[in-house]
Amino acid sequence: MVKLFIPGPVDVSEESFKAMSEQMIGHRSKNYAALHGEVVPKLQQLMYTKNRVFIGTSSATGWMEGAVRNCVKKKCLNLVCGAFSERWHTITRDNGKQCEKLEVEWGKAIKPEMVEEKLKTGEFDSVTLVHNETSTGVMNPVKEISEVVRKHDGVLLFVDTVSSMGGAKIPVDELGIDVCLFGTQKDLALPPGLAFCSVSEQAFERAKTVENRGAYFDFIDFDKYAQKNNTPSTPNVSLIRGVNHQLGKWLAEGLDKRYEKHAKMAERVREWGKKNFALFPEPGYESQTLSVMTNTRNISVEDLNTKLKAKGVMIGNGYGKIKEKTFRIAHMGETTLDDINALLAMIDEILGL
Repeated sequence: MVKLFIPGPVDVSEESFKAMSEQMIGHRSKNYAALHGEVVPKLQQLMYTKNRVFIGTSSATGWMEGAVRNCVKKKCLNLVCGAFSERWHTITRDNGKQCEKLEVEWGKAIKPEMVEEKLKTGEFDSVTLVHNETSTGVMNPVKEISEVVRKHDGVLLFVDTVSSMGGAKIPVDELGIDVCLFGTQKDLALPPGLAFCSVSEQAFERAKTVENRGAYFDFIDFDKYAQKNNTPSTPNVSLIRGVNHQLGKWLAEGLDKRYEKHAKMAERVREWGKKNFALFPEPGYESQTLSVMTNTRNISVEDLNTKLKAKGVMIGNGYGKIKEKTFRIAHMGETTLDDINALLAMIDEILGL
């Protein structure tokens, strides 16, 4: 067994596996409705929202498509700073929506003044943002960007919090996020295959006016079923049980304790990275859930990972065009500071640091 320090999927605890291994129930049964009705309020607490929260059996990419299919009526501004924000632009374009990229160099963050410059043209009715860009380790300033978007009436904000929700506090309602999405396989520390989406009243009303919303992620259809504590198509019942278990535990412990844990792990890895390599993200915009190091020593990351796997652990190579030029250490899910310290000690030993 290899312990994962990659940015998803992450390790799943035996407790969570046990919660997911209960006997199956019918997804149109009263038992399922009770489960669904128990999970959604917990998701709302995690997201600090009173908005609708939909549960979809897919990766979070499905809700990225759902957001643009349901809510882009005029033209969408895609904020691009890495591979996954680029994916949202591709999704928007490939679904036949008018869109434009606002793009910065990998490792840089999207700045609010850049967004303001675009929105003041009046061309756009929606904006996509990846809060935590997993390919670069950049955490974009969602608060400041949301403040800019809220100044422009009729412009909706869609935010991908796939690798940050549960590892950093993201108060959806306070920020005014219209569509916020994430999945199970990162900070929730569960297997992949389930994703969540909060939808503001403004976004829901917009969806009512948009034609060709698609079939699988139609917000209006999801809402009809959500009112009966259900989903339009067959949900992943086992994973929903896992979510219920995880969130029940987290809420009992207190979410602030989790954010504090993640902050401490991030600080530890950054200190190590600055001492031995260099951090890839521009200063002040480093992620709280994964750290990306520039490979200043020109090591073979693939070779390092081979040696780490022999010791029972695994880190992430750089993503896409920065593979081998960078490497990634995730500190998300149920990872602890002790786990991080043990990993860094192994790397030190292998590299002779």
